Amino acid sequence: MDIDSKIQEKNSVFNMLWNQFKWFPIKLINKISNIANNTINIGKNDPRKIWHAAKVGLSLTLVILFYYSWPLYHSFEQSAIMAVLTVMVAFEYTAGATISKCLNIAFATALGVSLGIGAKYLAKFCGKEGEPIILGCLVFILGALGTFTRFYPHMQRRYDYGCMFSVATFSLVTVSGDRYLELVKQRISTIMVSVATVMVISLVIRPVWAGKDLHNLIIANLEKLASFLDGFESEYFQAIGEGSKDKEKGFLEALKNVLGSKATEESLANFAWWEPANGPFRFNNPGKEYLKIGNLGRDCACHLHALSGHLKSKSKAPTEFHKRIEKACKRIITKSSNALKCLALSIKTRTQLPSSTGEPGPYNTKFAIDELIAALLITTRTISEEDTIDVITAMSVASILIDVTRCVDEISKAVGELSIKTRFQKEDKKKDNSTSIKALEKLPAPRLQLLHHEIVNDAVKEEENPIGAIKGEHVVCEIHVI
Repeated sequence: MDIDSKIQEKNSVFNMLWNQFKWFPIKLINKISNIANNTINIGKNDPRKIWHAAKVGLSLTLVILFYYSWPLYHSFEQSAIMAVLTVMVAFEYTAGATISKCLNIAFATALGVSLGIGAKYLAKFCGKEGEPIILGCLVFILGALGTFTRFYPHMQRRYDYGCMFSVATFSLVTVSGDRYLELVKQRISTIMVSVATVMVISLVIRPVWAGKDLHNLIIANLEKLASFLDGFESEYFQAIGEGSKDKEKGFLEALKNVLGSKATEESLANFAWWEPANGPFRFNNPGKEYLKIGNLGRDCACHLHALSGHLKSKSKAPTEFHKRIEKACKRIITKSSNALKCLALSIKTRTQLPSSTGEPGPYNTKFAIDELIAALLITTRTISEEDTIDVITAMSVASILIDVTRCVDEISKAVGELSIKTRFQKEDKKKDNSTSIKALEKLPAPRLQLLHHEIVNDAVKEEENPIGAIKGEHVVCEIHVI
């Protein structure tokens, strides 16, 4: 029995190995095809990445050819190697990031070389015995200070790479011995060649501007917030009223992208600060205003994320309370969504929204909010114990929607500040006054529609007036719309 079991184990292992070997070519072909498809998709989604890869290759080729053709270098020596490494480190995807690293490397090299030469001259006065002690102390002091400086938020955000590079250059100069002047010469020439090559190619050949990417990211986030509101309206209220099946919630994934966009926005704003004048903003790059709009958008996304939790706890059968507040909630959602779309369009086209439409600003949601609050006050007086949980859930949704309107109002104010600073263009109003007056004269007379009628009389009690006649002082409230 033991022999048979061992034979079966060997056969099973052999069959497993044979199956893996047999299907290996097919798996390899599938893997290669998947890699090829992913590569094609990356190139189709953003062709700038293909250009970036080509620019890096071109920079490396030019640096290598420069050192091979230079008469002072008969082979691929250490200076050329350092130049190639500098190109690989300094060349970033966006022009702002590339300029940031190149300028950090250039100024850090100059600072490190200057301090290194000064340290060497200072150490010579202490003789051969005291020279290593002085240099060791100076390397420790500068290395500690340079590293600690990187913890400052401002330095870490813009000059982190420069602090590290200056310490490295200073250390190389101090330990180079008597040939430090030759090392300094090679170091400066290497940095000049590599940095100049990288900056010219990055700025001349199809540059990728971080400021433009930040501009598009803010627009996309506002549009995602608007799409979430539209998706939530159709998903939540349709499910309550019609009992429809759950739909694909792509708007929930878009909302998560908005919540996780803070690091990307701050990075793009930092790189945009380094970029030269480009696009319509020129030297007036509104990085701070964009970050403010992004932060307000994430605050709004937090409220919407809380709102998404009610999709799972929604009531299957609509209650009377839901029916009363549904219209007001839908109106708030529609107004907020339209306001976000208008704000995104205003940033995209760099035009100011006309003030006559009420957008941005309160964007005409105050009436819907008042209507929602009135519905809440009226219906909460006649709540049965069975509907208490559903009513509390609906009231939570209504409360979050009111908070969303406040967030949208803050975003509209921030966009207004952005339009003032960057001088957004006003919409063309080139129609003649005579034409507009004639058009107004042709319009029919406006009709007044009675929305609400109420008689307020606090002084007269029902007991004193059983018939219903109103006596004494009273106020008649009528609301009309045109």
